Amino acid sequence: MSTSPWSPAPRPRPCEGTKASSRAADGIPQIEKLTTEGPAKLGRLALSAVFLAAVLIFTRSQFGHLDHAWLLIGAPLIGGYMAMNIGANDVANNVGPAVGSKAMTLTTAIIIAAVFEAGGAIIAGGDVVSTVKNGIIDPADIEDPMVFVWVMIEALLGAAIWLNIATWLGPPSRRRTRSCVMGAGIAAAGTAVVNWPVMGAIVSSWVISPVAGGLIAAGLLYLLARGVLWKDDPIEAAERYVPYLLGLMAWAFTAYIAMKGLNNVVSSARSGSPSGWRSSAPA
Repeated sequence: MSTSPWSPAPRPRPCEGTKASSRAADGIPQIEKLTTEGPAKLGRLALSAVFLAAVLIFTRSQFGHLDHAWLLIGAPLIGGYMAMNIGANDVANNVGPAVGSKAMTLTTAIIIAAVFEAGGAIIAGGDVVSTVKNGIIDPADIEDPMVFVWVMIEALLGAAIWLNIATWLGPPSRRRTRSCVMGAGIAAAGTAVVNWPVMGAIVSSWVISPVAGGLIAAGLLYLLARGVLWKDDPIEAAERYVPYLLGLMAWAFTAYIAMKGLNNVVSSARSGSPSGWRSSAPA
């Protein structure tokens, strides 16, 4: 069969060795990623398993001889799982800006978060504990005490699982525990068991808090820009204005601790139990 002189010349077939070399070169970054990230992920999983094992050993040694010991051991395990998810989501939200701006290293941020997250929960977490304990649903409205125990365990597990899913998907997640307590209470005893005014206040805070926080942050950023960033000498202006901003932050924190935290500490010292852990359930 003759070929027309005007027909295009056939394309040369690529060498199989060249295609194989190209595929191998494309796979090198993936191999490097697996070799570097694989051990790190495995190490984090191993560390998580060691943490949960330590929780199991400690709770078993403390409560293994009591009745319903499996509940007293299982609840801290779920709490440990919840704590790790809180670290991966809530703490990451708090320290992310500081680490991202290179104001501090990740290790420093983790140490600060570990100290002050625990300190905040112990000193000033009593009101939140009371709301979760008997503010959303009243234990007296559930006839069987074991049903109330299961409601709280299911709420804790549901909040932990949802937080794990939210962390995997990427967005921050807050206010999940109170929603899970409400849902578990409705499943156990119907909608009448829920304290709807309290839930209404909680839901309204979900709208008010981010709006108020955004307005305050925008206002402070505007003052910082006007007083420092837009000046001819920002360093000199920062030395003059930034101490006032730090003083405002210290005043707000000190006022909160004085109004909420110290009251919880004094009350817990009188009752002989940790802050916010005072029992108000009926005998």
